[in-house]
Formats: sequence, structure tokens, C-alpha cells
Amino acid sequence: MFDQFTLGIEEEFQIVDPQTRELRSHVAEILEEGKMLLGEQIKPEMIQSMVEVGTGICANIQEARADITRLRGIIAGLAKKNGLVIVAASTHPISRWQDQKIFDDERYELLVQELQTVARSLLIFGLHVHVGMADRERAIHIMNAARYFLPHVLALSTSSPFWMGHNTGLKSYRTEVFKQFPRTDIPDHFDSYGGFERYVELLIKTKCINDGKKIWWDLRPHPYFPTLEFRVCDIPTRVDDTIAIAALFQAIVAKLNSLIDKNLGFRLYRRMLIQENKWRAVRYGLDGKMIDLGKQTEVPVRDLVLELLEFVDDVVDELGSRNEINHVHTILERGTSADRQLQIYRETNDLKAVVDDLIELTMENVEVLTPTAPVPTTTTTSTIAK
Repeated sequence: MFDQFTLGIEEEFQIVDPQTRELRSHVAEILEEGKMLLGEQIKPEMIQSMVEVGTGICANIQEARADITRLRGIIAGLAKKNGLVIVAASTHPISRWQDQKIFDDERYELLVQELQTVARSLLIFGLHVHVGMADRERAIHIMNAARYFLPHVLALSTSSPFWMGHNTGLKSYRTEVFKQFPRTDIPDHFDSYGGFERYVELLIKTKCINDGKKIWWDLRPHPYFPTLEFRVCDIPTRVDDTIAIAALFQAIVAKLNSLIDKNLGFRLYRRMLIQENKWRAVRYGLDGKMIDLGKQTEVPVRDLVLELLEFVDDVVDELGSRNEINHVHTILERGTSADRQLQIYRETNDLKAVVDDLIELTMENVEVLTPTAPVPTTTTTSTIAK
């Protein structure tokens, strides 16, 4: 029953010069050898100081942990070979988007032509989690219900408090940068998969988009793969946090699916109300309050996350993700990457010290794998793509 909830994880890393602590437009050199080692599991992004990796299709969270840890290790090894390091955080504390180079690819050239400065200024890095859901009709109904939990999980992932040398006052400034793009944010409710398809077809017919990949919502049915793709999160700096968040998304999908099996519903809330909670996650992270939309009252975010853990608890053991889900309690206790970055800055008043700490924590519990050393193989070969 739970075999269908496969996992795929994509992480977007910063390529950083450890001497200057600035971003370096060096992805071509990393890709050259990376493609030989990883094939389609490594990709460029629009900005040349970014590299993306994606796991295979993982049967469970343990496979996902092994694959994403291996990929971090390999990318770190390739960067090290070029005198560079990688960082997992959704904005760079210092570097300016104006100084970055666009990757030479027709897809990105067309995107810049269409969106202009909105595209050029997209100096952000994300985490995408795919959860298997072959039944597209059911996927839409699960998407409708899962929207409610997106702000809760965003608050667990925040890693972008700084932007071009400034403390933004937000825990997830990446979210505010990305919402300048069209077709982003919390999706609307759809009555059926057919309704979603008609929406996409209308956009293609009227030349708004050329395919469904240009729908960049916080949660979407993937246009080509039988998955629900969660795109709301900042990229956590620690790999253990990434795995906990992936396990939580998987559990949310499995729980909502079980309610449908039992002919039970989950109350759907208006997009505008969910958006209020998302703003609070962006601004305050775990330290704020959100609206308990059922009780129509403010509740501390940490309490709502604990309620979410209780909500999914009866599917966690069948998914085999108890240990990974339990790590959410660690995040609640010590805070997110954004909290850590702000703490380092308060202690040092030095954004380069913040970058140094990010470099160290990105590799926490990850071994740097050099290209000359044997690279452990993953148990899967297919890759999850955008």
C-alpha cells in the first residue's frame, strides 16, 4: 500500500570561493567531470554559480538519504578539485545578483528575454521534493488538502535571512524573490485533474507558457512524472534537515491518501488564508504564530508543527521513516539555518563568518568524495527531473 510513495529530492547548491566567500561562476568546470560521474543527476541552473543535483527514484527515505548524501559528497569533491566549496542555503549572504553570469543555454536566454530583470535577479537556491502518486485524479485532491501544511514545513526549512549584504528581517527572503515570477506561490483549489489540465491547456493555447514546467507553484502535479512536487521550501543547510523535511512531505501525502481510502475528507481552506500563514513563515519562521484555521485563532508555529506530527503519526511506521520524522523535533529545538545564520551574525557582526559557518554545516555528516576515489553507487538509476 505504501510502496507507491516513492521519493525524489533535488537540491540547488551555491558554488563559493572559500577565500573571498563570494559566489563563483564556475559550474561549467564542475559539470564537465560531474556529467561523467553522475549523468543526468547533475544539472546546471540559470546562474553559473549554482549547481543542481537530483536523486534517483527512491523506494524509501533511507534510499533518499544515501543518494542525496552521496551527491553532496561528490559535488563537494568536484568543487574542491577546482579550489571551491559548496553551500546549501537559499540566498548568499553577500554576493549580488548583478555580478552573476547566466548559463549559456537557449532555455535560459528565452527566460531572460521574457522576464528581464525578474529572471536575472533570481539568485536563489531551493529544495524540491517529489512524492510518488500515479493516480492523477487523487493527486489533485491530495494537493488541495496538502496546501494547508505548506507554511508549516516552510517554517522548518528557512535559510535565507540575508540578501546582498543586508539583514532582510525575514527568515525566508528567497520566497519574496521567487514570487516576482509568474505562476508561483500557493496554488488554487481544483475540483478535478481535468480542471487542472484545462487550465494548463488554456495557458499553452494563449502562449502564456509552452508546457506545464513553467507552472512554478509551491506544490504541483509534475507535468511529466507521476509525482506531487513540493517546491515551497528553502534548502536546509544540514542534510539531516533535508531528509526530515522530505520524510514529512511523504508522510503528509500518505496520510491524506489514507483518508481518501477511508472515504474521509480533510477540510479545504481558502488560498488567501493559507497565504497569510505563508507570510508568517517567511517573516518569522519557527518563532512566530500562525492561524489555526480550524479554530480561527493564533497559535505558536512550533505547536502547529507538533500537531502536524501527530496528524501523520499513524503512517510513519509503515513508511519506515520514524527516525527521520523524529529529527523534526531537533529542528524545533535548535532552530533552522536562518536562525543559525542570524545567531552567527549577532555574535560576529561579520557576514563572511556566516558564510564560513554555512560551508562547515553544509558538509555535516557528509563525506567529501574525490573523483579519484571509488564512488558508492545508489540503488536506483532513474532520475527525478524538473
